[in-house]
Amino acid sequence: MKATLFNSASPKSPKLATLTALAAACAMMLSAPVNAAEADTAATSAPAVPSAIDSSKRVIRLARPGATASTAQSTTDTTPSNSAQSVDTQPMMPSSNTQSNRTPLSTAQAAQMMQSSNAQPNRVPISPAQPPASQMMNPANAPVMSGTTRIYEPGPMTATGIDLRSGQLSNIPTPQVQLSDVSFIKTVLIPQQKGLGTDKLDVSLLDDFIADVSPNARHYPPNFPNRTQRHYTREKIKVLADWIEPYAKSPNASYDVLMRAAKLNGMGRNLDLGSDYTVRGGQYVDRAIKIQPDSGEANFLYGMMLSEGGGFKEGQKYLDRAVSLGYTEAEQSLAQSDLLSDRRANALERLRRLEAKYPNNTVIPQQIKLVEDGKFYIWDIPAPDINVKPGA
Repeated sequence: MKATLFNSASPKSPKLATLTALAAACAMMLSAPVNAAEADTAATSAPAVPSAIDSSKRVIRLARPGATASTAQSTTDTTPSNSAQSVDTQPMMPSSNTQSNRTPLSTAQAAQMMQSSNAQPNRVPISPAQPPASQMMNPANAPVMSGTTRIYEPGPMTATGIDLRSGQLSNIPTPQVQLSDVSFIKTVLIPQQKGLGTDKLDVSLLDDFIADVSPNARHYPPNFPNRTQRHYTREKIKVLADWIEPYAKSPNASYDVLMRAAKLNGMGRNLDLGSDYTVRGGQYVDRAIKIQPDSGEANFLYGMMLSEGGGFKEGQKYLDRAVSLGYTEAEQSLAQSDLLSDRRANALERLRRLEAKYPNNTVIPQQIKLVEDGKFYIWDIPAPDINVKPGA
């Protein structure tokens, strides 16, 4: 191709003019494919996939060759078309129509392009809208990587399971459950402190335990059907005594709290849990008597703990007070005190008088038999079986 440029201001040689025209033609040839690609991309592009989704949704895009766009749990198709994700990388040759529509460059523009070409001989000027070289280098037969965009929205939480009774699990035997020894206890609420409007304590299980083990551990020496039951009772007393201790220590502890704490610590003393149980038991029952001086149970408990611990004279006045208040077990404890004080005849007389007064009492005849046989502990009778279990 030859072209001749004329400049009236300063004539140049035909060789220089020919090179200038050649540079202008090369620039038009290089920019033609870019413009064509821009036009093709603009015609076939689709809205791009948003770069972020609000916090209530999660977008998962799985790229794979030839996948179709679909959505899950969404009514809006957010997958871009293949034409938006890839640009045709086939080399485009300039056509005569494309060149004829472009405006020829002036001499000054052509000279400037020549200077930049000489400064960077290995770089080809590209348009700002031209795609990167990695896309332009893809082979024509390479698979186009498209993907499926799934939008998952949070749904309601459902608690589903399998009913084992219906036999839905194959080759697995259906478990069989049987309930036995079902019992109910009465709910007992006691005031936590003295006075009206105080908080309540639920002592239902505590009272049930005390009633169950009192025949075995209320008096000294304790008597259990076996060592296992004795061990379980000891461990349970430790737990319950620790539970009620903070309430009983309070200066305003109620009478009901103090009496239950005294009973637990008294049984702990009989089961050789330590001298701390002896001291606490005596302190709590003494405070209970000061709150209710006319309580037959409190006077009996304090007198029994003193006399069975060796304080016969100290305990007798409290036991006499309990007898005068109609507490039968206090008179049995007086018989025990007479027996340990070498007053066996007084003990027998007292017990026989009680037997005549309470003919339906099955314990008194056994105590009389023990004294007649020369024994020293009237509570050393066959212990009833109890149902104390660990952690129960």
